[in-house]
Amino acid sequence: MDSFSQNLVVLFLNQLRYEKRASPHTIKNYRRDLNHLIDYTATENLACWNTLKQHHIQSYLGHRHRLGLGSRSLQRELSAIRSFFNYLVKNHGFTSNPAHDIHAPKAPKKLPKTLDVDQISGLLSVKPETNLEYRDLSMWELFYSSGLRLSELVNLNLDDLDLQDATLLVKHGKGNKSRVVPIGRKAIKAINDWIEVRDKIAATAEYAVFVSNRGTRLATRSVQARLEHWRKKLGVPQSVHPHMLRHSFASHLLESSHDLRSVQELLGHSQISTTQIYTHLDFQHLVETYDKSHPRARKRK
Repeated sequence: MDSFSQNLVVLFLNQLRYEKRASPHTIKNYRRDLNHLIDYTATENLACWNTLKQHHIQSYLGHRHRLGLGSRSLQRELSAIRSFFNYLVKNHGFTSNPAHDIHAPKAPKKLPKTLDVDQISGLLSVKPETNLEYRDLSMWELFYSSGLRLSELVNLNLDDLDLQDATLLVKHGKGNKSRVVPIGRKAIKAINDWIEVRDKIAATAEYAVFVSNRGTRLATRSVQARLEHWRKKLGVPQSVHPHMLRHSFASHLLESSHDLRSVQELLGHSQISTTQIYTHLDFQHLVETYDKSHPRARKRK
């Protein structure tokens, strides 16, 4: 790859950094992925970007797959390549994007791991003994009560809670979308118990609902560490992570309500296909729904 072509990568990354305001993590990933492609073009004696065709991109993905990359990594690399060539078409006179109609293999969807109702009850029935255990219990209750993501929980501020109305506002969910979700009765009690002792810990002008023993907003890693601490304390043999409580919320609610759209709204999913992974409905229920709902299946009165 000639120096001009490599300089185009630098210009592309600079646009991501200064114009698109991409995160350092995103820029690092794009740089690494495009460097892999540069290395591959050297082995294929491709001197510049405009010599790459669709079959080169397909060959490159096959090469990366043989090196052991899974479908998710291949999709990420293909996304970086596609974005780069879109930039070249828009800003440097390239006539086509060789990655435009290329698709990486889709990763098989795995059913998320959940806790059953008895396991959840065991986790939430522990009587807290310290200030931090009051905090922890309120976090576990809120995860399971409202289906929050870990990032949404640690970003909660006091004014996001409306305990009188039994709701909370997620200001910046995934995709920067906001939503209002209900808070269950037991979660409200746990939060009130925590807030009573929170003022003894929280730093002045700290608005975070959940704070560390230093008085500042709790970090995501700290939440994960505390849940692992509770797992060991309770003797739970399987690994437990915060997102498992969100998965359990979705799975248990869907099993009880059979209302996929409502669960989608509560979880903040933009696509219902994402929520469908929680569907545990048996075939008999689907038949009953069909018989009651389909115009050609309903029995005439």
